[in-house]
Amino acid sequence: MSNVLNNFDSWKGFLGDRLSAAKKLGIDEQSIDKLAYEIGQFLDERIDPKNEEQRVLKELWDVGDESDRKTMAHLMVKLAEQQT
Repeated sequence: MSNVLNNFDSWKGFLGDRLSAAKKLGIDEQSIDKLAYEIGQFLDERIDPKNEEQRVLKELWDVGDESDRKTMAHLMVKLAEQQT
């Protein structure tokens, strides 16, 4: 996992692969967005950003309220969709 976190393009590819798998399992968009939000919370609390892109995302996450963070999570899902 650490290699995935070190490179932002690898991270986006990893998310895209997981998103494809979730859709194949029949997980709906609302559930995917909720899970993306929970993952964002986990990363914010426990993982130090490994590159500039992650640092920007963390800074935006930190200044946002819950609604902003849910929007960011949804946008990350949309970004991951482009990887599939």
